[in-house]
Amino acid sequence: MREPIRKLGDHAQARIHKPVRLVVAALILRKREGEEDEVLICQRKADQPMSLKWEFPGGKIEDGESSEVALARELDEELGINAVIGRRVARIRHKYRNGGAIDLQFFAVREFEGTLENRIFNDIRWVAMKELPGYDFLAADLGLIRDLSEGKLL
Repeated sequence: MREPIRKLGDHAQARIHKPVRLVVAALILRKREGEEDEVLICQRKADQPMSLKWEFPGGKIEDGESSEVALARELDEELGINAVIGRRVARIRHKYRNGGAIDLQFFAVREFEGTLENRIFNDIRWVAMKELPGYDFLAADLGLIRDLSEGKLL
């Protein structure tokens, strides 16, 4: 009995599992007297993947780094600040359509030294929490945006 011939394409269609990327992001907060807290948001440049989407500053955790150390490093690289990393506010696992996945941790940052410098973004701005849904954020951030704007997390 002969075994049917399988198309090479069928075998190649097997799912290739990409490793989960470990990522950290900061909710950098500032108090305005008599007003609600504001959070710093950053817009990706036009030549980056997911161009011109809004996000929170941060990035990948390198081998051997704790989440807090990675976030402090990223904030120094991206914004030129020495941040005091506060408590973890949220953790999200998000799967993208291309099969990639991220494990994303958000930390509150209420204190930092230095002057904010926009080193890598198209734009950075302070925004009131209730205004966050008006910005075009990355898909991974949308649940967090909803919860922040409704006052559920901070």
